[in-house]
Amino acid sequence: MFDVQIAESGDILLSGRFDASQVEKANAVFDQISQSCVVNFTDLEYVSSAGLGVLLKTQKRLADAGGSLKLVNMNKHIKDVFGYAGFDTIFEIE
Repeated sequence: MFDVQIAESGDILLSGRFDASQVEKANAVFDQISQSCVVNFTDLEYVSSAGLGVLLKTQKRLADAGGSLKLVNMNKHIKDVFGYAGFDTIFEIE
């Protein structure tokens, strides 16, 4: 199960398992983002390379407009995945 929502604060909330079967659902939300925002990983258990691709595409689009994604509250496994992929140099991660 995967869910992605935009909170009242403007933060993007992720939960469940973000894999290839969820890319379309995620793109529907991430494509609406037009300025810098926070992506909260508190309830996300897993992210696949397809999920990383959605985040990278969004980061590149926002960077072209002077914005960025800030990723917060990752569990150790997901933070390790970002590090192995070199994404810790592309995203601001807290």
